Amino acid sequence: MNDKLDYPDRAPAASTPAGLLIGLALAAPLMAQAQTNITIGGVIDAGVSYITNQNGSNNTVVDTGIQSPNLFHIRGTEDLGGGNKVVFMLQSQFQLDTGAQVGNLFGRQAWVGVTGDWGTVTVGNQYEFMFESLSATRFGPTIRLVSLHDLHQGPFQALGVDRNGMDFNRVAGATRVQNSIKYVSKPVNGFSGGAMIGLGEQSDRFGRNGTTSAGVNYGNGALMLNAAYTYAKLPTIDNGNGGIRNWGFGGRYTLGKQTYDLLYTNTTNTFTRAEVDVIEGGVATALSATTGLRAYYHHMKGNAELTDNTSHQAGLLLDYALSKRSDVYLNAIYQKVNGGSAARAWITAFAAGSSGDSQAVLRTGLRHSF
Repeated sequence: MNDKLDYPDRAPAASTPAGLLIGLALAAPLMAQAQTNITIGGVIDAGVSYITNQNGSNNTVVDTGIQSPNLFHIRGTEDLGGGNKVVFMLQSQFQLDTGAQVGNLFGRQAWVGVTGDWGTVTVGNQYEFMFESLSATRFGPTIRLVSLHDLHQGPFQALGVDRNGMDFNRVAGATRVQNSIKYVSKPVNGFSGGAMIGLGEQSDRFGRNGTTSAGVNYGNGALMLNAAYTYAKLPTIDNGNGGIRNWGFGGRYTLGKQTYDLLYTNTTNTFTRAEVDVIEGGVATALSATTGLRAYYHHMKGNAELTDNTSHQAGLLLDYALSKRSDVYLNAIYQKVNGGSAARAWITAFAAGSSGDSQAVLRTGLRHSF
């Protein structure tokens, strides 16, 4: 990081003992920085979306943070010697169209830990393994072709998940785990994995409002296989004694210019027994060195407690890289639902669902990483 530090109102400090002390005090952060690697970065995304079936009509909106969330982060490492390092991450999310902060200042991620040849242990507010194994690791480099609209919501609000059912199976990473302790291993013979516990911090009963999660990955050349489990007890479900249990498995396989991905997840409310199964498949291909294309289909099915609601969704994304840090894209999504009389299509990332059993989105946008 090449920060320019400028003190235009400061007189020369080293000519007196007092000035020397002031100079040393001002230099201390710079000396600390020389021993610690700190990077500042993030991603911004903006576009225009055309949406059908909102309140019985169509709508055109400026929408941001869809192909990637708008993020700003400060990341750092300090070398302890012997292959060990202290690591930390502070990450914020914001709305690009208004500049407003989303949630707390570092509500996206805030953690510190130690890493070495034995693995990494971190403590704080951080991702769990339904996202880390079944999205970040499973998709690998093709995750840039997956938008928030492509992930899972649909007519399952009665499941009891926060945010009207958005990201009910947690593969979008919309929910992090507060007060958590996490371990991630280094790969050994292609295998890696980890485990996490999020403390509910309730004095009357250990585990109430708490979260447990684990994941395992196997990579061998063109093949990647992944599995994960997360059980989050929620204050809104049986007074924190019940919650949402997620588990799933999937993988990807690269054959020439094509990468094929598969995923299955199961989400259950342990108190009401409401349940949703998701099956998803997709293929991404490199049309050229700068152009990528991904198509997918997913099927979501609720059980009797969710009036057997079913959702079918398909999408197509065309992405063109302007540079290593900037790209433009065109995204088309269609969802059709059936089931109970109240079943309404609801593509992820909209504040409200559709006014009918189908919904479509056509979006074009620009994304830049810094």
